[in-house]
Amino acid sequence: MNIYGLGIDIVEVQRIKKAIDKNKNFLTRVFHEDEIKMFKEKNYNILTIAGNFAAKEAFSKAIGTGIRNFNFKDVIVLRDELGKPYIKINENLKNICNHFRVQNIMVSISHSKNYAVANCIVLN
Repeated sequence: MNIYGLGIDIVEVQRIKKAIDKNKNFLTRVFHEDEIKMFKEKNYNILTIAGNFAAKEAFSKAIGTGIRNFNFKDVIVLRDELGKPYIKINENLKNICNHFRVQNIMVSISHSKNYAVANCIVLN
């Protein structure tokens, strides 16, 4: 496998909190129902939500298209049983990933009190 693309994103945690507070539909517009379920299990921890948002942006940069021909809900950021983040893609995004011959997507998320950052590597 080769590295096809690398993406990184950083978001201000309070910016995400303000977006949620201002727009009641923000979560359902940006996040897949599986992510919202995970957020609920984590008591809607704003650091988790901001980290997922950063991971979606990092993926869009790694794939090289930005958010074109797919939307945020197509990139599903979840955690495994140990808490390690991973990206699951839906049918719409599978076509794009197949076009670029994507074989694996790796993601890492970190945060501090004020910022969440994510790094994504797409392999083909």
